[in-house]
Amino acid sequence: MSEQITIEKSLRDWWSRVKAGQVGALPAILGLLVLCVVFGSLSSVFLTPGNFANLLTQAAAVTVIAMGLVFVLLLGEIDLSAGYAAGVCGAILVIMVTEMDYAWYIAFPASIIFGVLLGGGIGYLVAQLKIPSFVVTLATFLAFQGLLLLLVGEGGTIRIENPVILAVENKNLSVTASWIFFFFTAGAYILSGLWKFSKRRRAGLVDNLFKFWLIKSLALVIIGAAATSALTVERSNNPQLTSLRGIPYVVPVILVLLVGATFVLSRTSYGLHIYAVGGNAEAARRAGINVKMVRITAFMICSGFAAVAGMIFVSRANSVSPTTGGSSTLLYAVGAAVIGGTSLFGGKGKVSDAILGGIVVAVIDNGMALLGYPAGIKFMVTGAVLLISATIDAVSRRGATTS
Repeated sequence: MSEQITIEKSLRDWWSRVKAGQVGALPAILGLLVLCVVFGSLSSVFLTPGNFANLLTQAAAVTVIAMGLVFVLLLGEIDLSAGYAAGVCGAILVIMVTEMDYAWYIAFPASIIFGVLLGGGIGYLVAQLKIPSFVVTLATFLAFQGLLLLLVGEGGTIRIENPVILAVENKNLSVTASWIFFFFTAGAYILSGLWKFSKRRRAGLVDNLFKFWLIKSLALVIIGAAATSALTVERSNNPQLTSLRGIPYVVPVILVLLVGATFVLSRTSYGLHIYAVGGNAEAARRAGINVKMVRITAFMICSGFAAVAGMIFVSRANSVSPTTGGSSTLLYAVGAAVIGGTSLFGGKGKVSDAILGGIVVAVIDNGMALLGYPAGIKFMVTGAVLLISATIDAVSRRGATTS
């Protein structure tokens, strides 16, 4: 009986936080479920394993840019140049590998360092000179676009044939490795959660949400097992010629970035400083936090993630061109972060929001393409979803303030 009361109390506590404006990723989760049901019922291809794998690789680069943007958005800032920063860093990578004959393990870190330096310049202008980030990053958006044109050439394309870089978006783990990856990831997630609750209990803290967390973890494990099962079936139309089975290599890459970025935001003093500055910069300054340095490093992290996304873009396209990282890339990346639950007003959000939002954006793009809708309709629907997410954020923030 006591367990039932505890679970009910946990649910009531959660619902109280939702009503108080702490909705988190709930709207994105509900929206994703609705989209999957709608597209799955209208298209016979949407829920197939092959399309599921395509969704993961299709969303990868935009999701990684969105993960970096979370650090900037948490400060209440914006980086409009992140898309073309990815293109520039991708071009640096390709040029170093193909034209300068550097090994990928030298060229890839070099492209990330270059991206971090680009972000450092943006952060300095915003933090030290106090130029609004919208203005600075709009200017660097144009500057990075011009730099990409100079590196690649107008209308030009530089192909890359490095097997390691190409494998990121075009190869898969073996079936055995895929299941090992699933069990390792699920086990690590559950053990880290149990360790956190055990640590709180040793400190004398009462956790009414333990059973609620247990139910959520079980649901995530079941979803992960179902996804792994779907990805390990044969997806090729001609398996005798080419076999397509297993989790795409890009999935572990994104998981490593997620774990690292989540650790930084939730387990380090720097992460606490990010949230503090985003919540109230003046109060953070008075508390002794170096607000300028926090802003500069946040833009550096954002551009570093963009550099990784540049490598993913290059891997997917097998080349770099003047349009790499351009077009709707930035809009989709910002949309992914906001749709996932990160606030545009700063101080609220998680890196996992970018992954959830990235999947939502990819589902809209992929599902509407399968149904034959033109690009204009897809942009309108994605914009409407972004506007709804921003509205929910604003309304919930107002509710949290007044409650």
